[in-house]
Amino acid sequence: MKKRNILTTIIVFFLFMTGWVLWQNKALGITEYKIYCGSHPELEGFTIVQISDLHNESFGENQQTLLNKVAECKPDIIAITGDFIDCRNPNVDIAMKFILGAVDIAPVYYVPGNHECWEKEAYTELCRRMENAGVHLIANASEKIFYGTGSIQCMGLEDPDFYDAIGEENENQMVGYHIQQLNALETDFTLLLSHRPELFDIYVEEKVDLVLTGHAHGGQFRLPWAGGLVAPEQGLFPKYDAGLFTEADTQMIVSRGIGNSIIPLRINNPPEIVVVQLTAK
Repeated sequence: MKKRNILTTIIVFFLFMTGWVLWQNKALGITEYKIYCGSHPELEGFTIVQISDLHNESFGENQQTLLNKVAECKPDIIAITGDFIDCRNPNVDIAMKFILGAVDIAPVYYVPGNHECWEKEAYTELCRRMENAGVHLIANASEKIFYGTGSIQCMGLEDPDFYDAIGEENENQMVGYHIQQLNALETDFTLLLSHRPELFDIYVEEKVDLVLTGHAHGGQFRLPWAGGLVAPEQGLFPKYDAGLFTEADTQMIVSRGIGNSIIPLRINNPPEIVVVQLTAK
């Protein structure tokens, strides 16, 4: 009888944990940040919703659950920071269901991640359909965003995997070079969309005001008091796994993302919509 009770307890616990993990992987959360822009008080209240690392995940019919959450945040722009499709399942239709709803909420700005690089045919189709829908494609490009009497220099980087043939050191130099070319208007508040958080030192060196990144998936498995367990390019216990990082005058937000890829589950790491509001106070 005692052994049977122990076995029953183990089974119940296993079923509970399985259900909790599966539920958590679809439990969309919202993380809000206030970013200081004191030298640009005219940008007070400007709101960005960041979506990262969708990996062809679906949230409700036609992505309606995800779209409803985004609309609730009342963004001025929506920033997509890469891995919108997944190389194992490059279904452009799933990605476009979000896009077609998102462009009715706010202007959408997009940069690719490594998965777009790995699936270039699907990426080409995605870009064509995004452009037709009115999305701002800013891979290695920049656009001025006007807000009230102020403006923001919104810059975007292509993922370094697009330069894989030139080696890591040259990739980093290329990233710095592109930021220099894009950041011509030094009087504007600068916003950089980039997939890669591990390049933070370069963003600081180039004096970008605010960087939005993803890629790390929050470390995939988040441990109490220790943070994320593993992230691409950073390995075990990554430094830039999730949250806000500040050095000198540069602030970087790392989104935990909302989908999964090679590792199919998140643990203690629910999918995340990031909301950023600029404040001069």
